[in-house]
Amino acid sequence: MGNLIIENAKVVTPVGHQALRGKEMSQLRIIPHCYILIEEGIIKYIGDGKNLPLSLDSNEYVRLDAQGNVVLPGFVDSHTHLVFGGFRPDEFEWRLKGDSYMSIMERGGGIQSTVNATKKATDTHLQKKANWFLKKMSEMGVTTVEAKSGYGLDFATEMRMLKVIENLQDNPDKFIDIIPTFLGAHAVPPEYKGKTSEYVDLLIGMLPEVSKIAKFCDVFCEKNVFELEDSRRLLEAAKIEGMKIKLHADEIVSLGGAELSADLKAVSADHLLHVSEKGIKRMAEEGVVATLLPLTAFALKEPYAPARKFIEEGCAVALATDLNPGSCFSGSIPLTIALACIYMDMSIEETLTALTLNGAAALDKADMIGSIEVGKRGDIIILNSDNFKVLPYYVGMNCVKTTIFAGRIVNTQC
Repeated sequence: MGNLIIENAKVVTPVGHQALRGKEMSQLRIIPHCYILIEEGIIKYIGDGKNLPLSLDSNEYVRLDAQGNVVLPGFVDSHTHLVFGGFRPDEFEWRLKGDSYMSIMERGGGIQSTVNATKKATDTHLQKKANWFLKKMSEMGVTTVEAKSGYGLDFATEMRMLKVIENLQDNPDKFIDIIPTFLGAHAVPPEYKGKTSEYVDLLIGMLPEVSKIAKFCDVFCEKNVFELEDSRRLLEAAKIEGMKIKLHADEIVSLGGAELSADLKAVSADHLLHVSEKGIKRMAEEGVVATLLPLTAFALKEPYAPARKFIEEGCAVALATDLNPGSCFSGSIPLTIALACIYMDMSIEETLTALTLNGAAALDKADMIGSIEVGKRGDIIILNSDNFKVLPYYVGMNCVKTTIFAGRIVNTQC
């Protein structure tokens, strides 16, 4: 936790302690010539500096001149699979040649390939590799990230993955907040082929232990993987165990995952490339955050999720990278922003809200992060420009100059 004074900042931020929905997503607060005071990691003051409750000469505070550049809330990447063993570049080539995501899974590739590699990897290797990704994310302005298990598909390996995430989170020198999610229902292991219900029984039996680490339970709700009945049964059991829930929903076909997320009042439903009109309306009615993952659609050459329809129906939209070793080997925030604006018809303001406050809401943390407001954690980024509209203009290039986590400067670039 740091003590910091940021001077001469052009603050650009959404405002609030819950997800912004529909037209609200375009409403940003802009404060030029601003001072921000952070004490013990928490924002204590935002204003013109005249009423700072201390002397600016105090040696107890680091002082940082933003030089009139844009200051934003830290980005929140609310959907990643950053802990895994091995890589799958051959499968990328197969997809380039026309193989589908599901056909690759059926021939022994896909998630099961990473499961095999993860089981062979040591905890030290998994943690070192994940930390490398976290450092790259921090350089791009990410201050909070969700990390899923799901490459174990058995109790021992799922717990190993969650403990790696827990170790990264408990590091006293951490530079990014990590939210753990249990995704044991990522695929059906070969030994349970044709016996999905029995595997779900096994997962339900894991919940008392995994819930000691994981805040969320997720499920790959998809045709021929975990269909609606099995997904519902697992997620209802997770809620009884005190876990928050989210879903991979309607990514490959329109199965009804969005409707299920609304029925269960999930925190978020993610992917949603093939969501139905009814699903959109139901998610809006129940306040389920729609977490859209344009990098995955881009990598799979699939249609993008209908962001405009979600927004027009009054839904809260978040954006995340879906970093994973198969369908989307990228954690690029700059490219996520560009794709959202160029191909998903989201405004720059909506995109910014989706990657900050709404991303925080997708992790049930909008009360503490996602906006620059008094009382929230001092997670802040400074751009190399005085115009926040450079975010999509820098197509795929990073325009974050400084990343601040809990009031500590954790990354500075020229």
